[in-house]
Amino acid sequence: MTSNKSVLSWIEEMKELLTPDSVVWIDGSEEQLNALRAEACSTGEIIKLNEEKLPGCYLHKTAVNDVARVEDRTFICARNEKDAGPTNHWKDPQEAYKMLFDIAKGSYKGRTMYIIPYSMGPIGSPLSQIGFEVTDSIYVVLNMAIMTRIGAKVVEQLGDSTDWIKGLHSRCDIDAEKRYICHFPEDNYIISVNSGYGGNVLLGKKCFALRIASYLGKNNQWMAEHMLILGIQKPDGDIKYVTAAFPSACGKTNLAMLIPPEGYQKKGYKVWTVGDDIAWMRKGPDGRLWAINPENGFFGVAPGTNVKSNPNALASTKQGTIFTNVVHNLEDNTVWWEGLDKNPPANAENWKGQPWNGQTSDEKGAHPNSRFTAPAKNCPCISSEFDSITGVPVSAIIFGGRRAQTTPLVYQSRDWNNGVFVGSIMASETTAAATGAVGVVRRDPMAMLPFCGYHMGDYFKHWFEMGELLGDKAPKIFNVNWFRLDDEGNFLWPGFGDNFRVLEWIINRCEDKADANETAIGYVPNADDINLEGLDMDKKVLEDILAVDNAKWSKEAEGIAEFYKKFGDRLPKELADQLDGLNKRLAK
Repeated sequence: MTSNKSVLSWIEEMKELLTPDSVVWIDGSEEQLNALRAEACSTGEIIKLNEEKLPGCYLHKTAVNDVARVEDRTFICARNEKDAGPTNHWKDPQEAYKMLFDIAKGSYKGRTMYIIPYSMGPIGSPLSQIGFEVTDSIYVVLNMAIMTRIGAKVVEQLGDSTDWIKGLHSRCDIDAEKRYICHFPEDNYIISVNSGYGGNVLLGKKCFALRIASYLGKNNQWMAEHMLILGIQKPDGDIKYVTAAFPSACGKTNLAMLIPPEGYQKKGYKVWTVGDDIAWMRKGPDGRLWAINPENGFFGVAPGTNVKSNPNALASTKQGTIFTNVVHNLEDNTVWWEGLDKNPPANAENWKGQPWNGQTSDEKGAHPNSRFTAPAKNCPCISSEFDSITGVPVSAIIFGGRRAQTTPLVYQSRDWNNGVFVGSIMASETTAAATGAVGVVRRDPMAMLPFCGYHMGDYFKHWFEMGELLGDKAPKIFNVNWFRLDDEGNFLWPGFGDNFRVLEWIINRCEDKADANETAIGYVPNADDINLEGLDMDKKVLEDILAVDNAKWSKEAEGIAEFYKKFGDRLPKELADQLDGLNKRLAK
């Protein structure tokens, strides 16, 4: 399928190491994928679901010891340990290669080697990158066919170039003690062994799109970020695009597919989804920051997804989707999960494949991390720019976390450098909802803590360098917090579609059409500038969740100083200066 010498040489190495019984190149044709689906159904690797209710959909169950990403088995194998940084696990690359190749040696015996050429991003986009993954799993092939652009067109695009990412995946024995997901940023290489779970084996996802790509971006003046991308269309047809980073459980997917409140819809406002998880961004010919979604599908968490919480995500799963570790409803050969509706099936199998009666069982039927892999094109609000090779221009970057008290509903950073500071201190906290008691603050800078492929201090530095590169055309940076609680532990802001009201203020700020109050932490809206029309909310409550409490922020600053210590002499001076500036403003 290719005459690319660098690719063919590596494939020969893989054949020699893995000793497959046969080799299949994935050309991306529907004919080939259908044959693989049929084969996987015949072996029980996947189960075909009800063709009338869920056309082209399948169910897969992983091993019970293999249900999630494994942070403690995930390594950045930089040549110098210091370059992996204090927030990553490190292994010496030479030792890692030997260990991994020893584990993988001969593991394809009796199996087929599938070679997947794939493009992260639209084929032919200057912002896209190409990879090859070898795998012994049809499940991986079928998921990569949804999550990325695959096949002959990718090979054609690559031509004779040596600029591509190597990816080796072997299920081996699904042995949790020998499970490793290793990244070699200096070698453009990813190796995953002893797992069959999507997050560990779809090597285009977090492995390439964030850990390897963040390192490539640092060296080549672009950014790989754990961010959604959405377009906000006004009644006059003008669309402004924003990216947003949130740690898990902070409403990222809901925001990516947001449906505006009814009053806004009647006026003609719309929201368009470009991406729900990852953004690759670089300076465009016009000097602005442009973004693409490198993925082609959604790898979403099923539990809690329903018609009320995220109708667009649910609609995305209605055809051509692979469900993993959800309930198999034997009554009509469909799927179910906790939070889908209030009618759990009585005649079903749980995620482990055991008989399960949802009407009587005390145990959950779907795994809490059960997933759907759905084509992005299924999404009712998918952007017309989804396949654009130029991407979309970014007006604003939004950071957010889950804070009960300290952080206001929304505030704007003072400038780009201050915005980098705001992103670097992103945090969520555990809350005991019954009492409103505040738990532990967990910092997750730019929501990249588990996904940065190099030293996080250098990652912050790269953000400052991008700010210099973009100059006065850099996007404005904001922070949001949908999770303020009252003294009884109740949420004060309604969230979901009403978050559009905050997005409206953000876009107005980008266009100099809204006022703000300067505070010690940044610019906060006047309560009158957030539209409460059609919302049963007292203006006084809004004023309270926009308030900045300097005493609380002084305590916050102590926590930031403590967090920064872990980066040692690689913490950029700009961040230390920003913290110093915050303390001085708070003292006033």
